[in-house]
Amino acid sequence: MVNNITITTRQAYQEVRRNWLAFGGGLLVLSVFVVAIFAPWIAPYDPSKIDIKNILVGPSSQHFFGTDDLGRDVLSRMIYGARVSLEVGFVAIGIATLIGILLGAVSGYYGGTIDSAVMRAVDIMLSIPTIFLVLAVIAILEPSIINIMVVIGLTSWMEPARLVRAEFISIKEREFVTAARALGASDGRIIFKHILPNGLSPILVSATMGIGGAVLVESGLSFLGLGVQPPTPSWGSLLSSGKDNIEIAWWLSAFPGLAILITVLGYNLLGEGIRDALDPRQRE
Repeated sequence: MVNNITITTRQAYQEVRRNWLAFGGGLLVLSVFVVAIFAPWIAPYDPSKIDIKNILVGPSSQHFFGTDDLGRDVLSRMIYGARVSLEVGFVAIGIATLIGILLGAVSGYYGGTIDSAVMRAVDIMLSIPTIFLVLAVIAILEPSIINIMVVIGLTSWMEPARLVRAEFISIKEREFVTAARALGASDGRIIFKHILPNGLSPILVSATMGIGGAVLVESGLSFLGLGVQPPTPSWGSLLSSGKDNIEIAWWLSAFPGLAILITVLGYNLLGEGIRDALDPRQRE
């Protein structure tokens, strides 16, 4: 078992390396990771330091991405903003994936009334536009990074649940599952030990792309003033401040928007590459 998993992982890695778009997406994701982790050493200025002598200064050798309406260095705020975006993306999608795996596993394994109930819940959640649901909940709760992560996670579990359910329906009748039942294995052991490890491929792809989606949602909320609150920098809040000065300070909108584009594009390309690598039909 261990050898088969190792070979599959190595083959998947080689497939991702051969796909230059996926490999490029991985490099983009890795670059954002490095910037976020080493932000205190990379950022040239304190992201919260106000300098009234350098208000709305354009890109220059001293401030590569210019300054905002309070004289703060835009590059430094973007570097620290990467931390916020990645934190929200990973925690939110982690919550969504965990909920989706649990509900999808129970639904696909047991079927019947349980399956119908879970799928009706999925249909109801999918019928409500996610962004409006998130906006409604955030408007009721106090805007904070914790609330944003939890709300995005609780409103994004439907796709993982459907993927896990489909995998369980496909796998639960195979010979090794039947053998496990014959040996007296409990339902919990069959679900988490035998079926789930063999059905994680689409979940990995969904989670990778979901992080990019969560970054977009967080940026949108911060742009509307319902996300991460000042003085904590985030890409969405930087875009919001740029909106008020778009005619005289184009850099306030251009650079944060480009950062969001690159990050989301990187995760989407990486997710596509992982999907192709883990799909055996791509190698036939």
